[in-house]
Amino acid sequence: MRTDVQHFKCEISDGIATIALDRPERKNPLSFESYAELRDWFRDLHYADDVHAVVFASNGGNFSSGGDVHDIIGPLTRMSMKELLSFTRMTGDLVKAIVNCGKPVIAAIDGVCVGAGAIIAMASDLRVATPEAKVAFLFTRVGLAGCDMGACAILPRIIGQGRAAELLYTGRSMSADEGHAWGFHNKVVAADELLGEATALAARIAAGPNFGNMMTKTMLAQEWSMSIEQAIEAEAQAQAICMQTADFERAYNAFVAKEKPVFEGN
Repeated sequence: MRTDVQHFKCEISDGIATIALDRPERKNPLSFESYAELRDWFRDLHYADDVHAVVFASNGGNFSSGGDVHDIIGPLTRMSMKELLSFTRMTGDLVKAIVNCGKPVIAAIDGVCVGAGAIIAMASDLRVATPEAKVAFLFTRVGLAGCDMGACAILPRIIGQGRAAELLYTGRSMSADEGHAWGFHNKVVAADELLGEATALAARIAAGPNFGNMMTKTMLAQEWSMSIEQAIEAEAQAQAICMQTADFERAYNAFVAKEKPVFEGN
């Protein structure tokens, strides 16, 4: 997987990709270029055998301040409808790419996490935050609808319809304690422990059966639109496929030998 990116930071070590927006002096806003490059990077991730999990990290005490006011919001006020729709589809494609990348994504959230930054955190599989984390879907506060980049579909599934509706209508910040109590954050840790905690969680997942992890992520996304009967059948097929992997046999042999299985992802 490539690390020679231009509009965000990217490092890969021991099967874990750690990425972060890289404009800490402005609380890491997104630009047209970083949106597009992140979208393309997550699309390529689906085919990367050297990455088994992703940590989307904070930088300089903040996760992301969302779309840059001067680089994005200003130009949007001067665009035609066709250009605007092209932009909103592109931002939605970033969420699709995160959801469909086939690798677990862990957001490590510190400080400001608003707008499109909150969407990236929402689209991740797991979220670890600091007590200082403030998450806000503030689209209504800039004169837009709360239904941005899949928020009205995904956020209610994480924290519930009523809580999501409040955040999307008001644009207010969700505190770290609220986020943890509501199930948005999986864990809240001190700022100096954030990256280590998120990386340890990524390493634990990456040490598991990576083909099985990919199948889990796929089913979590696809079963949103299935009936219970369809979901049970889809999972029967998915699990039968996983039973053909060498990792399944490795787990059995390790159990018999009273050893811890070492998975290889095949």
